[in-house]
Amino acid sequence: MADPQAHPPLRGLVLAGGQSLRMGVDKASLLVGGRTLLARSVGVLQPLVIAVHVGVRADQASDELRRRFAVIVDRPGMAGPAASLAAAWHHDPGCAWLVLACDMPAADHRLLEALVAARDPARGGTAWRGTEGDLPEPLCAIWEPATLARLAAAAGEAGEGPRSSSVSPRALLAAADPLLLNPARPGALHSVNTPADLHRYLEHTHGHKP
Repeated sequence: MADPQAHPPLRGLVLAGGQSLRMGVDKASLLVGGRTLLARSVGVLQPLVIAVHVGVRADQASDELRRRFAVIVDRPGMAGPAASLAAAWHHDPGCAWLVLACDMPAADHRLLEALVAARDPARGGTAWRGTEGDLPEPLCAIWEPATLARLAAAAGEAGEGPRSSSVSPRALLAAADPLLLNPARPGALHSVNTPADLHRYLEHTHGHKP
């Protein structure tokens, strides 16, 4: 029999804890194709994982938009995506996590399905090659348990306060011998961080303005 520990089950994590300062409104609530970016992200993950969870800040856990889903609250004393990744590992350290930032509307089911199909659990993760040299895109990737454990340990060593937010998911995943894939199409991993970003995305994909 195959060792089940050699192929950990896969959970989904939507990162929705950002402050959306450059957008000016909560990015998770933005409507694209009639659905919020948060609902869309949960929907594309669901067929690929055993359960989908939404990573949020503590002050977001009870808001109307996020409480419709199974939320995981960021680790205290941390900030940014690393706080949600560490919280996911603490929630279920035996699982790998398929991670998707909610502000990547072009990351569709086919893109995520390709990650799952290519997954090699013996590597530290499976990720798309990002736009910054040969580094992985950590916010649309599969994180294996051992790599998440290292991230949680690094955050713990940093302690609470400003240093804990300095843990870089990209650098940590890059150091974990990930399997890197080339994006299927240009722009697939772009985030919408500003109203101009959203405008360009909607113009390109839907042919209209926000």
